[in-house]
Amino acid sequence: MEAMFQKLALYFSYPFVPYALVVGILIALCSSLLGVTLVLKRFSFIGTGLSNVAFGSIAVAGMLNLSNNMLLVMPVTIFFAILLLRTGQRAKIKGDAAVAMLSVGALAVGYLLMNLFPSSANLSGDVCTTLFGSTSILTLTKTQVWMSVVMSAAVLIIFVIFYNKIFAVTFDETFAQATGTKANLYNLLIAVVIAVIIVLAMNLVGSLLISALVIFPALSAMRVLKSFKGVILCSAVLAVVCAALGILVSILANTPVGSTIVGVNIAAFGLFSLGGLVFRGRKAA
Repeated sequence: MEAMFQKLALYFSYPFVPYALVVGILIALCSSLLGVTLVLKRFSFIGTGLSNVAFGSIAVAGMLNLSNNMLLVMPVTIFFAILLLRTGQRAKIKGDAAVAMLSVGALAVGYLLMNLFPSSANLSGDVCTTLFGSTSILTLTKTQVWMSVVMSAAVLIIFVIFYNKIFAVTFDETFAQATGTKANLYNLLIAVVIAVIIVLAMNLVGSLLISALVIFPALSAMRVLKSFKGVILCSAVLAVVCAALGILVSILANTPVGSTIVGVNIAAFGLFSLGGLVFRGRKAA
């Protein structure tokens, strides 16, 4: 135990560990807040779909030799998020089918472009890094950290200010429209925010694991709580704890950061599910 604390103290003497913790916690917090809304709106897998769109955009940015791929990845991801959330329920191709089609298509096109226009000699390494995350979360610069802080703060402020409207659109969009709420506007807002979160999270867990940050804290909180506000708060706290614990474990055990965070979330979901069963059993008795 003492050796473990000494190892952590050594790592914390380097700036990359605090940077990774700050960015990881902020991304997990933002993901958990929107995750509850997406789960309740039956759009849980939009994270996977949009992350694969971002993967395809990264491939296109590499083909165009863009020095900053964020200039392409962010607007393209936002565009497809709006397309899915605003038209998915009314189009001939419904939301779940649209997400699946977009996810598979973007992933295939992105991999094809990476093969046709490789940006480095290590293609398999580039693909694996983009899909499953990399050590880039441990090599963040101060500029990247501040960018994550500013964008995360904007997401949190938007969520707090429009909490009541998001709540109304989440539970009964038709009734919200009937009472004068501009449901389409708030669906647009949700789409933009989730796209920003996904692009930020790609360096942390990779495109294939982003849905875990969105889904697991929300589902875990729903095992033991029923109110919307309670689930939101529990999900946020759980996401922060799992992200911090996952990053620390990955440093100590030398495991992939993204996969470790997801593993901690899976363990938390198991514990909350067990706790929910015990609580309901006692209540029934």
